[in-house]
Amino acid sequence: MKFFLKTYGCQMNVHDSEKIAGIFSESGYDRSDEAGDADVVVLNTCSIRQKAEHKVFSDLGRLKTAKARNPDLKIAVAGCIAQQIGSSLFKRFPIVDFVFGPGNIDSLGKWLNGNAITKDEGRPRKVLKELERRGRWTRDEGRHSQFSILDSQFSALNDNPEYHLKTLPINREGRVKAWVSIMYGCDNFCAYCVVPYTRGRERSRPSRDICKEIQDIAKQGYKEITLLGQNVNSYGKNLAENIDFPELLKVIHEVPGIERIRFVTSHPRDLSEKLIKVMSDLPRVCEHLHLPIQSGADKVLSLMNRGYSYEEYKGKINTLRKAVPAVAITTDIITGFPGETDEDFECTANALKEMEYDGIFAFKYSKRPGTKALDLPGHVDEKIKSQRLSAVLKLQEEITFNKNKTLEGQILEVLVEGPSASDKDKLTGRTRTNKIVNFHPVSSNEFVLKKGDSNGVYGDRELIGKLVNIKILEAKMHSLLGEVESSESP
Repeated sequence: MKFFLKTYGCQMNVHDSEKIAGIFSESGYDRSDEAGDADVVVLNTCSIRQKAEHKVFSDLGRLKTAKARNPDLKIAVAGCIAQQIGSSLFKRFPIVDFVFGPGNIDSLGKWLNGNAITKDEGRPRKVLKELERRGRWTRDEGRHSQFSILDSQFSALNDNPEYHLKTLPINREGRVKAWVSIMYGCDNFCAYCVVPYTRGRERSRPSRDICKEIQDIAKQGYKEITLLGQNVNSYGKNLAENIDFPELLKVIHEVPGIERIRFVTSHPRDLSEKLIKVMSDLPRVCEHLHLPIQSGADKVLSLMNRGYSYEEYKGKINTLRKAVPAVAITTDIITGFPGETDEDFECTANALKEMEYDGIFAFKYSKRPGTKALDLPGHVDEKIKSQRLSAVLKLQEEITFNKNKTLEGQILEVLVEGPSASDKDKLTGRTRTNKIVNFHPVSSNEFVLKKGDSNGVYGDRELIGKLVNIKILEAKMHSLLGEVESSESP
């Protein structure tokens, strides 16, 4: 039996897909690179923007042909679209057999090993109709309605609080760096964002469980971990133990074998001086912070319900740069948020110039069902949103390139990850500040790409998984080109 898994969206989804793949492997399935060769197809979806939804719906449309050719093909939809609009997926796409949200990944195993993989394809839809008849749904703090599915054959679309305490099998991608979830959900309710509705309220994992997972990761030879959460800075608020995120970093820092610690994502409002000091004091914590600003205009930040002003944000950045001079800072930008004027957008452009980010992730505002922004006045024309997006991207490209140019001639520590995606004759890795570096291996003995070796089984390629000194020869727009100095970190 084979499965095909496609992932859309953020790092949380990538890590969720590792869990999904782990459940398949535990159930005796092999992974297929082609949907047409699979017995089960899973789309792990993202609903953060309308464009992401359209990609999923297009793929589901194409799967109609595969289902027609092979009626025994099973199709499941996972992730945030499943959580947000799960019940309507059956009606819009009758080819879908199973739906499960990010809070109920464990239900996949029950489905794979139960009655669902039979010719009784209609059972999930029968369950749905019965629940609609009974009217079993809940409404939480003004959220859009979600069914509280109780039948074991149909994954609960509301979050399962027990799920996050479970240990699921994980098929991690690669053997160098690993994702580790430290918390789930979000309590911020930004006006544009569906995450609190699709991933639920904040729940932190006990520190002992996190450390046990990291210890196991270190024993498997991984050198870098990235701690995941929608807002890692608020870690620990709902735990019985007295621990916050800076204290968690101190505990994790003592785990032997892990050379680098990263974390995403941080909310500016919760970036504390205590965390900044820990970033400065702990040598394994990398000098990189992703701190989404979204807009440089106070009016827009208020409409977004971000909870800080531009001056407050700038003050925290200045404090961080004084404490960690080598830090690289990246951010998120939304253009064309409802009510954003030309003057507001100019504030955002000025913020980019003043902050001098190492990189940005910029997007047009996207209408999301159930969010407060949907009902705000002053929605911006799509053409203007696109123009503003192009402008910030062009501005940031110049800033990023100029910052990269300052690294030419420097020797930087690089954790080698594998073959370069752009040139298979080169290796690639990342600096402590998360910049991509491509370089030629020292000799052919140190880089042997075996057949079937591209899926993360790095075998005896000597440099992969090691910290290597790389001299930067040339700065490019989104990467650096270098050569090996030594295999010991500077």
